Order: sequence, then structure tokens, then C-alpha cells
Amino acid sequence: MAYNPSSRSCFYDSFCLLFITFISPYFFLAKAQAASHCRTSCGAIPINYPFGLDDGCGSPYYRHVLVCSDAGVLQLRTPSGRYQVRSISYSDPHMIVTDPFMWKCQDGHHFRATRPFSLDTNTRLTLSSQNDLLFFNCSEERVIVEPKPIFCERFPDRCDSTCDSASYLCRHLPGCGAALGGRSCCSYFPKATESLRLMLKYCASYTSVYWRINGGNAPDDLVPEYGIRVDFETPVTTDCLQCQDMKKGGGRCGFDTQSQNFLCLCNQRSNVTTYCNDHSSSRHSKAGIIAGTVTGVSAAGAIGIGAGLWCWKKVRASAPVTCGVHSNENRLF
Repeated sequence: MAYNPSSRSCFYDSFCLLFITFISPYFFLAKAQAASHCRTSCGAIPINYPFGLDDGCGSPYYRHVLVCSDAGVLQLRTPSGRYQVRSISYSDPHMIVTDPFMWKCQDGHHFRATRPFSLDTNTRLTLSSQNDLLFFNCSEERVIVEPKPIFCERFPDRCDSTCDSASYLCRHLPGCGAALGGRSCCSYFPKATESLRLMLKYCASYTSVYWRINGGNAPDDLVPEYGIRVDFETPVTTDCLQCQDMKKGGGRCGFDTQSQNFLCLCNQRSNVTTYCNDHSSSRHSKAGIIAGTVTGVSAAGAIGIGAGLWCWKKVRASAPVTCGVHSNENRLF
């Protein structure tokens, strides 16, 4: 078969068209993501320090702890699963999460299989003491189910091991006082995840109730609500306070994704190790800080640039040909 130079040129042109159509959008997406920096909300929930949704934002103690779904639903990631976050308070540092496996009023006395809620001990998240965990239909051969005041008076050395059957919440379940239909209920606060696992081994199910301040700020005006209160610490450093100071540029506290050293994330195209208005400080590329978010598409963008330049040179070097007519020799599909 005779060599046809126009077929080769048509192939180069078609190849370039494919790269422009399918690869170029990834390059521009990479640039857009690198410039977008730190998201400040997920749905209606504000995301402030010490948290961050994008890698390098917030405190490294809470790295990868929060996830925002495509639907704008904020989730807490823990060793036991992902849990929807209903709210976050930064003035009284805590968040309220829901566990879909916990007992709900509509379950009544039909107890579903559940699993113990746990937190990552490498973070600064703790299960709040303002939670009351209620356990249902426990085996009284394996669990001490007794009215706690009376039992503790008789056996003070075993008081902490008691699941309190005289609990106020067991007698006044929020929103559904008679839902258990005579099944047993007791209140117990495990001091470790292993204790919770053991309780669930001998109890049919459990739920969590936290005490919410009703309306004003009166500490004695509390109402019980279903949910899990998770407390968190806010690491306060001089570097972070300087970074957030509006007089010094009003940056956001973050960290280098490789070294985890502090960085002040600024609105400009770079980040600094002190504060945004400190022009003497060493500066870092913003795209490098959020490396975890954009590495994949950045690589695709780099390939796209190289292939685009190659195509351009090849087309420039080729004589003009007409590629509108396809034969069996130069058909792509």
C-alpha cells in the first residue's frame, strides 16, 4: 500500500482535537481547584478553625476529620464510620452528630442491630460528659441493672459499674415516653470504647441523649435531645492569632501538608509562615499547600500541556490537507 502523507497529517490533527476536547478541561479544573483554597462552609454549617475541609486548612490535629458530600452534607469521619454533623458551636466548642444505627422513637420495642460509636484518639475530639447513653433490654446476668442511688449506697466500690435503672431519661424518654412497651432501660456512661462494646454485647440496643440549652444562656434551662455531643479543643498559638489578626492581613490558619508545620493562608497567590502582611516571610505556593486536592488533575493538566505543544509543532510542520473525507486508511472510529 502506498504511503499517504495526508493520512498522517489528518491523524495528527484528529489526535490534537481529542486532546483539546478531553484533556484540556482537566488542566483548567486543576488551576481552578488550586486557586479556590479553603472552603468556609458545608451546606449551612460554617467551617472555621480548627477545622478544614481541604487538606492543609485548619489544624493538623483535625486533618481529614470532616467531609462535605456532593449534596452539601457535613460528616464526621471516625474509626466506627461516618456520621452526619447537625451543628458546630465554636463559642462552646462542640458538635452534634447523629448515628443512624442508634435506637429511635419509631423503633419502639423492635430493637435493630447496632454498633458502638467511637472517636479517633489521635485527634482532640472527646465524647462529652453531657451525653446520657441509654441501654435497652440488657441481660441482668451480665450487666448490673439497678437503681444507682440505692446500689451505690450499698456497694460504693461497684458504683461506677452500675447501669442506672432509675434514670430520669429512662422514665421520660424525649418525645416518646411509652415507646419501649415495658422493656428495660438503664443509663450508663462508658469510660472507654471497650466498655461500650461490652455493654452492647449484652444489651439489645442503645441511644444517646444530650442536654441542650433551651433558648437563652441559662445553664439550668436544659432540654434533652437525641444525638451525640462531641467536644473538641481549639489549639491556640501565637502564630495562629497573628495570622487571624485583621490588622496583619486577616489570614486563615493552616499547615503544610508534608511537614505539617504552621502556615498562614492568605487571599493572595501565596501563603506565609507568619502573617499575610509580613513581606519578609518566606512564601509558599498555594497549589502546593492543597496538594492532596489537586495532585491527580494537575498531573493530567501537565500531560495535556505537553501533548498540546507536541500537536502544535506537528501541525505547523505538516502541509495543509483536507481531512473532511475519510477512507478506510485514515478512519479513526
